[in-house]
Amino acid sequence: MTSKSFYDLDCFMHGLKRRNPAEPNFHQAVHEVVESVIPLIRETQAYRDASILERLTEPDRIITFRVTWMDDAGNTRVNRAWRVQFNNSIGPYKGGLRFHKDVDLDTLKFLGFEQTFKNSLTGLPMGGAKGGSNFNPKGKSDGEVMRFCHAMMTELQRHIGEDTDVPAGDIGVGGRELGYLFGQYKRLNNRFAGVLTGKGLSFGGSAGRKEATGHGAVYFLKEILEHQGEGLSGKTAIVSGSGNVALYAIEKLNELGCKTLTASDSSGFIFDPDGITDEKLEFLKELKEVRRGRIHEYADKFGCEFHAGKRPWSVKADFALPCATQNEIDAEDARELVSNNVHAVIEGANMPTTADAVLILQQAGITFGPAKAANAGGVAVSGLEQSQNALRIAWTHEEVDNRLQGIMRGIHQKCLRHSEEVHGTVDYIKGANIAGFTKVADAMVAYGAV
Repeated sequence: MTSKSFYDLDCFMHGLKRRNPAEPNFHQAVHEVVESVIPLIRETQAYRDASILERLTEPDRIITFRVTWMDDAGNTRVNRAWRVQFNNSIGPYKGGLRFHKDVDLDTLKFLGFEQTFKNSLTGLPMGGAKGGSNFNPKGKSDGEVMRFCHAMMTELQRHIGEDTDVPAGDIGVGGRELGYLFGQYKRLNNRFAGVLTGKGLSFGGSAGRKEATGHGAVYFLKEILEHQGEGLSGKTAIVSGSGNVALYAIEKLNELGCKTLTASDSSGFIFDPDGITDEKLEFLKELKEVRRGRIHEYADKFGCEFHAGKRPWSVKADFALPCATQNEIDAEDARELVSNNVHAVIEGANMPTTADAVLILQQAGITFGPAKAANAGGVAVSGLEQSQNALRIAWTHEEVDNRLQGIMRGIHQKCLRHSEEVHGTVDYIKGANIAGFTKVADAMVAYGAV
């Protein structure tokens, strides 16, 4: 990047931080994209004339509302909820809902911004959005979760629709929550429409949606390795998390012959040197998806190591797949991964690697698959669910999986087309950012000043 581009970047980020104070996650997400596209902006008069960067980093709208519900003891409880409709230039707003005690506007703005480019990369007509609440479903009864979801949808339903905004699940919002949300939407609107994705198969959901983000991340890794003339068979991986993304990444790694050594939750991580086999994975799925237990129970059952309060990045392996949450790999973790000669880091979660850690990995020549490319499989199959709902049909698991593989292959090709080599490896961050940006920016230019 030239000195003039660095100057433009600094000036833009200074203004963005002034307009959006105390939002470090949003700043981090924007900086990563703008750093890649500033040279393209300088070369393209139409983008400058249309103030594309200023418009792209300002959400179309942010909806904030109160959710009032009653717990099992009859107490009135109050939470805050948001929907950040970031950009609908290439399709209806699309992005998940997150229920977690730490959800705030900074988190949802960064996720909505990232979602805009991720959705663009899939090639499907979807804009970017994100939403959620600081409601914590952990420890709540089914009745409490139901009453909260019904109360939330009572307000949210005013702002969504199959051609307007189509939310999905995310952290804390799984099949149970989506069922309650959709039931309330249907009751209030007296219509059965594809206004949510990730629904149960019995009421309009898509085969393969639950597995899509984890499977997609592994398919992206597979494309990278094939481009390098390598494969997954006989290799090892470390994975963080034990939610949908992690569980189904492990499942696909097993299927392709790669042994997974770790999984984690907020209490720590397990290290199983024999690998999380299909049999052990079934136990882990039951533990986390049904009983909602803690990861140490895996170690207790199978006699492997449990490391309380730690993350798995010290374990030596060929590949690292962070699949838990944002900024879970910091600079110290990155240096440990480098010293252990990790071959590739593939982001299954949203922005799980800090900016300093990314720089360390890239300077060491480690292949890095950014989230907006690597974890796009989930929203890709959500888009396919929208198509099935609109057509009133249901594709088989094999049909959906074939389409998912094609989409991830296409994303990889777009990254290559818009990238360059840095420190001897493809810069997938730059490739993903430019490929996602240009489609959205060109649409915005075509619309004029709106």
